[in-house]
Amino acid sequence: MKVKTDILWRIGLLYFGIVLFGLVIIGRIIYLQYFEREKWNKANTLTTSEIIIPPNRGDICAEDGRLLATSIPYYEIRMDMKSEALTDEIFNNNVDSLSYHLSKLFNDKSKQQYKRELVSARYHGSRYYLIKRKVNYLQLKELKQFPIFRLGQYKGGFIYLEEYKRIHPFVNLAFRTIGNLNKSGNIVGIEGAYDEDLNGKQGVRRIQKLSGNVWIPISDGNEVDPQHGKDIITTIDVNIQDVAQTALESQLRKHNASHGTVVLMEVESGEIKAIANLSLNKKGNYVEDYNYAIGESTEPGSTFKLATLMVALEDKFVDLNDSIDTGDGVVKFHGHPIKDSNHKNGGHGKITVKRAFEVSSNVAMTKIITRYYYDNEKKFVARLYRMNLNERLGIEIRGEGKPYIKYPGDTLWSGITLPQMAYGYEVQLTPLQILTFYNAVANNGKMVKPKFVKAIRYHGDIVKEFKTEVINPSICSKSTIKKAQILLEGVVENGTAINLKNSHYKIAGKTGTAQIANKKYGYKYKNKISYQASFVGYFPAEKPEYSCIVIINSPSNHEYYGNSVAGPVFKEISDKVYATSLNMLAALNNEEKELEHEAPYSKNGNLDELKYVLDNLGVETIASNIKSNWVVTTAKDSVIELNNRYVKTGIVPNVKGMGVKDAVPILEMQGLYVVIKGRGSIVSQSIHPGTKARKGEEIVLTLI
Repeated sequence: MKVKTDILWRIGLLYFGIVLFGLVIIGRIIYLQYFEREKWNKANTLTTSEIIIPPNRGDICAEDGRLLATSIPYYEIRMDMKSEALTDEIFNNNVDSLSYHLSKLFNDKSKQQYKRELVSARYHGSRYYLIKRKVNYLQLKELKQFPIFRLGQYKGGFIYLEEYKRIHPFVNLAFRTIGNLNKSGNIVGIEGAYDEDLNGKQGVRRIQKLSGNVWIPISDGNEVDPQHGKDIITTIDVNIQDVAQTALESQLRKHNASHGTVVLMEVESGEIKAIANLSLNKKGNYVEDYNYAIGESTEPGSTFKLATLMVALEDKFVDLNDSIDTGDGVVKFHGHPIKDSNHKNGGHGKITVKRAFEVSSNVAMTKIITRYYYDNEKKFVARLYRMNLNERLGIEIRGEGKPYIKYPGDTLWSGITLPQMAYGYEVQLTPLQILTFYNAVANNGKMVKPKFVKAIRYHGDIVKEFKTEVINPSICSKSTIKKAQILLEGVVENGTAINLKNSHYKIAGKTGTAQIANKKYGYKYKNKISYQASFVGYFPAEKPEYSCIVIINSPSNHEYYGNSVAGPVFKEISDKVYATSLNMLAALNNEEKELEHEAPYSKNGNLDELKYVLDNLGVETIASNIKSNWVVTTAKDSVIELNNRYVKTGIVPNVKGMGVKDAVPILEMQGLYVVIKGRGSIVSQSIHPGTKARKGEEIVLTLI
């Protein structure tokens, strides 16, 4: 009985202990749940966290859709060596094969080295072992098929993290205007202007902290995918941009200049088709490191004379055929001499206002303005203001320079300010602001805002289009605009830019040669003067389609005039645009109906190729008794006559009138070494046709 009581007592005691232990646990749970809830929730957040997933930045495209700036995905490859499903058997049976494939793919380590490192990481239980950084998408696709990795993240421990790198497929083409993403966060150009649209919206991913302060991504259903950025469709024409940039760099090198800029604008819409800014760096290379077209305000010099004369024309103080006496090319105001470029040769004497503009007479401009606006300077400046020359353009790209048109009563206004302003000094404008003014003249008085972006696109659909903005519907009267157009045509037809004149289409514009003032030393430093050569205008003059400005700063090879330094860049660009613009050619042909039935110009060349091209263009040909593979072409009224041009072995052939494509193979077949000078058609050859060809002899072809 005593034993039974003892057993029952012990069982009861045990039962009581179990019940008590259970009550303690329940009590502890209740206590944790209600009294320490915040504490343990906080502790849980210490083991998990959220990371931001950056969106893919949108593309910046040329007007035809070609990429100017885009983001390329790169990946960081890691491995969780302690993934629960990654058994020793799977790892040991496949590590050799994995090492082999990694070595073959990246070609940076041997198979043995990869194996040693993988085995070591497995031994130390690395949860986030780095395999490779900066892996591209094609490499990632291969990695996903490798042994172990093909099992995925949970079975094979395969982890990859995505990041994006911004690239420019056309490298430095319009680089500063397109913009770039600086590490400092200062985004310039179109990248900066449309940063919000390009950037998109961030996504969110949860990560968990493991031992060793290692974080790995986890999937809990709360991830938020990033919303990728929109694409920006610019107005840039890649082909014209390439021509503009190449022409500018070539001229900068030729004249050993400090820097230069060129901008091509569509007259009616204000769309910027090409913009190049190049400066000489310490290594002797020309690079785009500053947007001079938008940001650099300088004294424009003679290109400002158009605004000067338009003010006087608008107030009807002068007309184009009025006379102005420029004397010997020198005039003084308050002891300050103002000179014409030919003053050493006696000046221009008495000439018309139109002729004074054509020869860019400083004396004429200052005499006109001081005669009619002396003691009434405010009227002169007010006219300039009404043409918006004192206002920023308000373009979307940051960094536009502020125009500076002095006003009477300003601290720096002096007795020589008015005559200096008359020919483009004591005022400051950026190249784009000058171009916009000239574009308004080409556009019959309507000033439009320069446009860099046509539309914003998302997933292939246009979500926003940008229309042309009008800054000023009429900068002056129609009669003044018409006279301004006559003045600009005269500069190229009979004046300082006659070297740009051609028989195919008319150019209207103005040359400029300005001395550049140094902030510390003025216009002269160590007996040297820095110049700025410029040309700004539009084409075709009869029906303007494009306006263009070229500015070259500090040419140092003893040549600095706008017609010879900046003009050739303008001409090369306008020639290219004219030659490739079917609309422009059609418009001009409609206006010149007398040329409608004339046969086009054709180079001499290969018979079959010429026949193919001319037949497809619908041009009639006359070819009788042709027995040679090469022919000479002659335009006769509305047809082209083809005649034999024989090529005999061992004899130097006549290649005049041919293009390089045809001439070079013919000459090289004779064993000659060909040297080419110029562009266009061959006008002369250094070895006379019919001469015996000597193998290895040099023959120079001159093209125009």
